[in-house]
Amino acid sequence: MWQLNRRKGVPVYQEITELVLSAVKKGELMPGDRLPAERKLAIQLGVNRSTVVHALEELEDMGWIVRKQGSGSFIAEGKWGVSSAARTDWKRYLEQNAFSKTEPFIEDMKQVLRQNDKQVIDGYTGELPLELIPSFDIPPLTWKQFLEEEQQDDFGYFPLRESISKMTEEEYGLLLEKETLLITSGAQQALFMILQVLLSAGDAVAIEDPSFLYALPVFQAAGIRLYGVPMDNEGIELSALEQTIRQHRVKMVMVNPSFQNPTGKVMGRARREQLVQLSQSYQIPIIEDDVFGQLRQIASEKIPPLKKLDPDNVLYIGSLSKILGSTTKIGWLSAPLSVNRQIAEARKIMDFSLSIFPQVLATIALNDTSFYQKLAELKKEVSARGEAVCSILEELGEWHVDRPQGGFYVWATFSKGSLKQQEWQYFIKEALLIAPSFLFSEKKDSIRINFSRISREQQPLFREKMKKITQLLLKNREHDTINR
Repeated sequence: MWQLNRRKGVPVYQEITELVLSAVKKGELMPGDRLPAERKLAIQLGVNRSTVVHALEELEDMGWIVRKQGSGSFIAEGKWGVSSAARTDWKRYLEQNAFSKTEPFIEDMKQVLRQNDKQVIDGYTGELPLELIPSFDIPPLTWKQFLEEEQQDDFGYFPLRESISKMTEEEYGLLLEKETLLITSGAQQALFMILQVLLSAGDAVAIEDPSFLYALPVFQAAGIRLYGVPMDNEGIELSALEQTIRQHRVKMVMVNPSFQNPTGKVMGRARREQLVQLSQSYQIPIIEDDVFGQLRQIASEKIPPLKKLDPDNVLYIGSLSKILGSTTKIGWLSAPLSVNRQIAEARKIMDFSLSIFPQVLATIALNDTSFYQKLAELKKEVSARGEAVCSILEELGEWHVDRPQGGFYVWATFSKGSLKQQEWQYFIKEALLIAPSFLFSEKKDSIRINFSRISREQQPLFREKMKKITQLLLKNREHDTINR
């Protein structure tokens, strides 16, 4: 761990500072851990002791370490937020989408999207296209009526909580107590607040591999250690999960059991029951992400939410953004009252206010008499687009797909193995935007496609682009075989 990667133009003390911070964020150094003595650390790094002292002073000023005369230097044990650097990282993620700015491939795709060319096919963006989002009539509302709305407390707009509770009961037979239901500004805010309130820097969390959680910077910013657990056809492998729990002292399990992002896999009822039993035996809570629940193509009784199987141990996250558009920013968290009270209080302290406007609009949509009819029409069209895209991929012969039973993602795996770094650029050059598997895992052999964004008119062009890219990939492998 104590080895510098000398970079031209970077002061040595700054490299030492970055080395310590990196070890903290990776979990190699935990709160309360003691750093080597200044002289010993200087010898290990091959630098002057004064350089080490300079670096430790910088870390102390930032709040990352505590220096005790006669005892040494220790990783700070203070609450999250004490360090201004950590707080800045969180804010940057919430307000500026820091992840997209650090991944060159995503930057390249954004540049293609800005061209506004009809030849561009956007299978990357994680939301419905505008033409598929259901439209609802809004009754005349004055500005004063919004301002006078008094039915919102720290948990959110009460009529919306009633409507969501009614919806989940009708769809799943799952009663979410409206008195304890917490409305959030989307599913990601619910996840963020869970990390903030229930976990500490250095804690371990088990997630599916691959998983969209792998791409979120909130975990690294909070110092949370993520451990990916392999999946089979029904989702997370329980034997591997149990081994991970024992080996890394996992504090929480986060899963997306219905139409998993990015693979689209569905966890069967038996696996769900076994997962709940496993978490109960280790007294570890489960975070259930069910944001695609309304876009299912299979009967709800076949995929009961984990929350229904274990109301007390499962924290349930839902969202309307996948059917009403991401700008709606309406999510919810069903958790024990004591948990949601603390989360609501933390949100107030952090001044993450909850706007009444989207809550009222979402309530109007959920109570519209045509809501379920329009939802059914939406699912029918999304399913048709999914069938068409999967058929095209299967025709090519080199891409393995499992036809999704809900949601709007398909996961396609290239049969000839991992793609090289330069080969991912084929998709950019063809203006076919997809989410590469390296965003969700260490794997580099698959792509995630939002098929809802590929209209019937675009499907022939999608076939043409995929065929050209596949031929280029195969040609490369033939060339590699010849040159061996």
